[in-house]
Amino acid sequence: MIKRLFAITLIFCLSHINLFSQKAFDSGEWFKFRIHYGMFNASYATLEVDEANINNTPVYHIKGRGKSTGLLGLFFKVDDDYQTYIDKKTGKPYKFIRNINEGGYTKDLEIDFDHNNNKAHVLNRKNREKKSYSVPNNVHDMLSSFYYIRNQINGKELKPGDEMRVNMFIDDENLDFKLVFLGREVIKTKFGKVATLKFRPYVLAGRVFKEKESLTFWISDDKNKIPVKIEADLAVGSLDADLEAYKGLKHQFSIIMN
Repeated sequence: MIKRLFAITLIFCLSHINLFSQKAFDSGEWFKFRIHYGMFNASYATLEVDEANINNTPVYHIKGRGKSTGLLGLFFKVDDDYQTYIDKKTGKPYKFIRNINEGGYTKDLEIDFDHNNNKAHVLNRKNREKKSYSVPNNVHDMLSSFYYIRNQINGKELKPGDEMRVNMFIDDENLDFKLVFLGREVIKTKFGKVATLKFRPYVLAGRVFKEKESLTFWISDDKNKIPVKIEADLAVGSLDADLEAYKGLKHQFSIIMN
């Protein structure tokens, strides 16, 4: 659950489709996040950008991984693997992999996107079952959406209250998420003070989240658009994630020195 929350949170950084032109990242980029659940140092999560080929097309291969650690790992095992292969020019996903184990809750899915025919072909690798679903134009998966939007956010044009939406396909359904820009804020990090853009996605209240406005996150207000901090009020307890380490940034990380 904890790693899935982190991954889902990232995908809320989304906007309308524009040209995939101003790259905020490149191959070699790597992030590490420390995730806390209440008093527990619950897990670490990493995001990494590499290069690959799909059907002789050069793509970015993005991997998101994480495991529970410490005392929480003894009681609630989390071992998640998320991967996406996205077009270097458009940012659209070709293939998405989700292989997770969250306290015994498991999924092992492989999704191939056919953008020409607006289809998502889903292989459930646990039972070798295949199904196809209709998807809207400009659809994204859980990881591709985050990397796509990093190239779309224009901090200079954003105003508090601005709303953004995205078409997303998760597992077996199409979802329309809304994200609201809350404003600009300078926050303290282990690297120093960072100017950030603050967002709030609207999520479904119930089993996981306490309220539909339970998530807040901050991304760096520079060319990188790095996810710096995440906070969530859950149905039981609270969760926060902080950037712990990074390397391979395409642009210099803007840190405000004291």
